[in-house]
Amino acid sequence: MFTKILIANRGEIACRIIRTARAMGVRTVAVYSDADAGALHVQQADQAVRLGPAPAADSYLRGDLIVQAALDTGAQAIHPGYGFLSENPDFVEQVTQAGLVFIGPSAQAIRAMGLKDAAKALMVKAGVPVVPGYHGADQDGAFLAREAAKIGYPVLIKAVAGGGGKGMRLVDGPAQFAEHLASAQAEARNAFGNPAVLIEKYITTPRHIEVQVFGDGTDAVHLFERDCSLQRRHQKVIEEAPAPGMTVALRDAMGQAAVTAAKAIGYAGAGTVEFIVDGAGGLRPDGFWFMEMNTRLQVEHPVTEAITGVDLVAWQLRVAAGEPLPMRQDQLRINGHAFEARLYAEDVPAGFLPATGRLDHLAFPSDARIDSGVVAGSEIAPWYDPMIAKVTVQGPDRATALRKLQAALDATEVAGSVTNLDFLRLLARDADFVAGVVDTGLIARGQGRLCAAPVPDAQMIAIAAVVAADIAAGPLVGFTLWQPLVRRIVLGQGDVVHEVSLQVLGPDQITADVAGAQVSLRRHGADWGARALRHGVRQVSVFGAQTVTFSIVDPLARGSDIAGGDVVLAPMPGLVREVAVQEGDHVVQGARLIVLEAMKMEHVLRAPRDGVVASMCAEPGDQVAAGDLMVALAPI
Repeated sequence: MFTKILIANRGEIACRIIRTARAMGVRTVAVYSDADAGALHVQQADQAVRLGPAPAADSYLRGDLIVQAALDTGAQAIHPGYGFLSENPDFVEQVTQAGLVFIGPSAQAIRAMGLKDAAKALMVKAGVPVVPGYHGADQDGAFLAREAAKIGYPVLIKAVAGGGGKGMRLVDGPAQFAEHLASAQAEARNAFGNPAVLIEKYITTPRHIEVQVFGDGTDAVHLFERDCSLQRRHQKVIEEAPAPGMTVALRDAMGQAAVTAAKAIGYAGAGTVEFIVDGAGGLRPDGFWFMEMNTRLQVEHPVTEAITGVDLVAWQLRVAAGEPLPMRQDQLRINGHAFEARLYAEDVPAGFLPATGRLDHLAFPSDARIDSGVVAGSEIAPWYDPMIAKVTVQGPDRATALRKLQAALDATEVAGSVTNLDFLRLLARDADFVAGVVDTGLIARGQGRLCAAPVPDAQMIAIAAVVAADIAAGPLVGFTLWQPLVRRIVLGQGDVVHEVSLQVLGPDQITADVAGAQVSLRRHGADWGARALRHGVRQVSVFGAQTVTFSIVDPLARGSDIAGGDVVLAPMPGLVREVAVQEGDHVVQGARLIVLEAMKMEHVLRAPRDGVVASMCAEPGDQVAAGDLMVALAPI
């Protein structure tokens, strides 16, 4: 067994690997960018090495610096986690050529599964079922259109080097094919440097079910399936194991197909074989097809660990150190049911825009597994994935596990950044999801209900006002000689302003007037009927069925506010990539003004109305914060 390993990653996965390594008596080396100098994984590791500036291209994607850090610290092996360089065969070769061990599959195995078209051809040869489609090298548009007609509409155009939904287009009929093909190829070229696509039959009621496999280079086993059908924009949100409605016959067929895929490439380490499954009319052994193989540890691996009792990271270390598979297939069992929910810093009503900010408050229930790389006080930076935590629960059956998930999400509290927590709470109670009737379109169908911005009631606004007023406890609080003590508080919630009058009746009793509605509040311990917290500079968060954050508005400053239509503000922290106008330019509503890069995505800021650019407050290369003034407009 190794005595020291380097973890070529950050955040929650780095912390998770450190946890197992420490339990096995293996010392760890963390690497970090300037943005992560004070990060949790840096604090938890035995050693830490700086890689470079915040951008991943200058730090976590610098394989040469990572290998050198391992050599300098005496690490014997490198664990890549997931993302970054975890599926980069060139990096694997860098590691092995330096005399180090890569904790994962060989470069050859990664290359075999790295391109979707080549991987599907390999699976066909190995006898693994694949979705009907064209996976060849001919990329002529007319030829691909004829292939799509042979397959039968609807079809899915997919980038062969794709991931995360990029380079993917659904085509309902031949009239739209050429346009969607050109769009998919352009997006694939920009995202992956490879415009090649494949064409597949689109399954109208698709479920995304994947099988966890583990190999030692010769033999392989599967650790059953995970259902990852709850997705938005092809990104997983809640995963569960085992899959609802799974039959013994289908589990055996999918498990055997996954093991066959792993053995076909001499796979070593943890991997996931992803299948598209036809959910129409129930699951059946002839209704699943190979989609792709992820040659690394998956984000959602905790649900597999929960139902099998296996520590997959420990298995990774043991197999990479030359040990055989720790268990045979007949020794593996399913124990109960598990769910994992991904908690992100993102603005759901705004279309799941990634968010940043300082986590002023962060609390989780003690009876759930929490995988996180942040704590209260941590910054969610604009450079990386905005994940805050993964919340995992396990129970003896699906219904019990789901109730535990609902309770765990209800008990989770976050303040300082917008999150998808309310969305997760609603999704965990969705009638179809509760019944186990899931497919990849479930979230899209319920988007209006699941993604709506929270609307606070009068009591929630009143509680926020009381906390904003910071009324201390004490026997003389509220005592007046001539008339009741009245405090006026102004709260902001997005573009909405709430004016509240508070009449203090005593140490533990207040009456609030909220837009004419009278609300009586009594103090119970530290709370006024719901958990609430004042945090940041001038913010209050009220926790309940939904979490609502209010800004505390200075009434004297309200008159100087600039009308929203006259200014363009940064919607999130980010890097200014492009400025498309200059002072004096005439612009029309919707005109492109500035391109802002945040969380590895580009966001175009557009003119809110016709006008003249009165002032430009940003230049290419500027790093801006949420709410910063970018452009001011004057009337034409």
